[in-house]
Parts: sequence; C-alpha cells; structure tokens
Amino acid sequence: MLELEDNLKLLQTLNSRIKELGKSLDIYQLELQLEYLESQTMEEGFWNDSKKSTKILGDIKKIKSKCVNYRDLEKQIAETIELGELAKIEQDNDIAKEVQLDTKKLEKEVEKFELATLLSGKYDSNNAILTIHPGAGGTESQDWAEMLYRMYTRWANKNDYQVKELDYLEGDEAGIKSVTFEIIGDNAYGYMKSEKGVHRLVRISPFDSGGRRHTSFASVEILPEITDDIEIDINPDDLRVDTYRASGAGGQHINKTSSAVRITHIPTNTVVACQSERSQIQNRETAMKMLKSKLLDLKEKEQKDKIEDLKGEQKDIAWGSQIRSYVFCPYTMVKDHRTNYEVGNVESVMDGNIDDFIEAYLKMKL
Repeated sequence: MLELEDNLKLLQTLNSRIKELGKSLDIYQLELQLEYLESQTMEEGFWNDSKKSTKILGDIKKIKSKCVNYRDLEKQIAETIELGELAKIEQDNDIAKEVQLDTKKLEKEVEKFELATLLSGKYDSNNAILTIHPGAGGTESQDWAEMLYRMYTRWANKNDYQVKELDYLEGDEAGIKSVTFEIIGDNAYGYMKSEKGVHRLVRISPFDSGGRRHTSFASVEILPEITDDIEIDINPDDLRVDTYRASGAGGQHINKTSSAVRITHIPTNTVVACQSERSQIQNRETAMKMLKSKLLDLKEKEQKDKIEDLKGEQKDIAWGSQIRSYVFCPYTMVKDHRTNYEVGNVESVMDGNIDDFIEAYLKMKL
C-alpha cells in the first residue's frame, strides 16, 4: 500500500494547487460576475442590441467555463482523497488501483488548468489565424510547409479544436505555396502564439535522387481573430478588392464562379485572401476579419517604443532566422527523439519519419 500513500500525498498537493488557482482567479468574484451577466440576459430588450448581447454571451461562456472546470476539479480531487482514505482503511487493492489511475488523470487536468489560467493576455482566449509560407529551399520547403500544416492540424484535432481552411495554394510539384487556416476554440491564440516565426528542417530529401541532406525553411504567422467588440476603423477607399475562381476541390459552383476574394489594404500593402466559403459575400466577410487582425497587429507594434521589442528584426525565411530546428539527419545523433530547450531557440532532434516527428511535437506541445 506504499503506492497508495504516495498517491494520497500527491492528491493533497493537487488540492493545495487548485486552491491557489482559485485565489489567483478570484473564483468567488467570477461566480458573482457570472450571476450578474446571466441576470442581464433575462432583462427586457436584451436581444435588441445584437452587439451588446453577443459580447455578454461570449463573456458568460468564458467565465462559466473557468468556474465549471474549477469546481469540477475541486470536487473530483476531494472525492478521490476520500476514496483513497477508504482504500487505506479497508486495505482494498482494487480501490487503491482506481485511486492511482484517477490521481494520474487529475494531475494532468490540474496542469492543463494551470496553463490555461496563465493565458491571460489580451487576445489569448481568441481563435487563432495561422498563415504558413515556404522559404528558401524550393520544392523541399513547400513540402516542409505542408508538413507543418499537418502538424498543427493534428494538434488542434487532438485538443478538440476546430480547423477551418481559409486559403490554400498548392505547390508546383509537392507541398504548398501558402496556406491560411483558423484554429477555433478557447485559448487557441494563447496556445499557438509561441509558434510564430521561422521553422527549419534538416533531412534526407525525398526529392533528391542522390539522397543528399537538405535544409528547408518555412515561416508561421499567427494572429488572433478579431471579435465584433473590437473596433478597427478601415477606410473603404483604402481597400482594393479582387475576385477570382477558387482553386482545388470544392465542387462545380465554387470552381466556375469568381467566389474567392483577395483584399489589399493599400496604405500598409497588407494582403489577405479567402476562398473557403461557397459565396463571395462570405469570403469577403472572412477576409475582412483576417485584415482587421493584421492591422490590429501592426497598430500594436507601432505603439511600442521600438517595433523590434514585439516583432524582432525583420528576417528572411532562411538560415539564421529560425526559432526552432527539426533535425532528422544524421540519424546517428540519437537513439530516440529528445527535445532540447535553449534561450531563444528550441531544437528538436528526432530519429524517425514525419509521423514520429508529429507525435513528438504533440507530446512537447501538450
């Protein structure tokens, strides 16, 4: 029953951690705020102002999620402690095993909740809009860009986020020339914002008949989706809107009409495009959301004393600019995958193929 004693000690630690989180969140104040917001939805004329009602409903959803998660964890930990004490008194191995499994699960849940609590940035709770561009390396880099797209998509699906493809341009021989997609769910931007930058891949190229080692680069741009309650003034005269036929799969209607939309903000030369929706109107609305996100990002950078404080020096998608390196070759470097964290750079060294790499990334990200 030594393991049971260790589990009970861990449960007491988890109980202390969750109580500290409750103080940090000021959970009682949050519950009072939730009660007040819910009472507003019952007031006469609440639905007359769609902007205000949408904002309040969004706030209710976020606050309720925090409160419910906190209370559920608090209750589960307390019940598991009681179950562990019962197993200790009864000397019941079956209950002790159940306590052990529950403790491991609760430890992961508490860590996940702690991380979500730390995501308190202004836009951390928003959806994330990602754009991936290949850099130096030709076809090899285009293939690498597609690999990154697969990686982020699988991470999102594994964590119950929705993925919505907004714009996709296939590569000449393989991979992609660019892709823009949205990860939809709570704290999507908070989790993904650390991925912003240039990513470097080293491997034996499948496109080189000589079997030589190649280095490829791809850039990942990540922006928060701008919600309706955030005001961004855009002069319609500053916009150039182009329409064109959507590419790729999508059916007869999409490919035979000019439903895809490209919007250029002339003063800043910011370009966004969307072709995922069936109608031009829907694509335009989505493209405008993307444009607002980019312009807000530029506006916040201008408010810094030095733009470099936030953005860093503008770099090429090439050697010396990477935030992370994924090294598949030489394979003899390691027997199994490992991840080394360094200041300003994270280097992931793996022995295996792309699926091994993706699984290693998912473990690292979780």
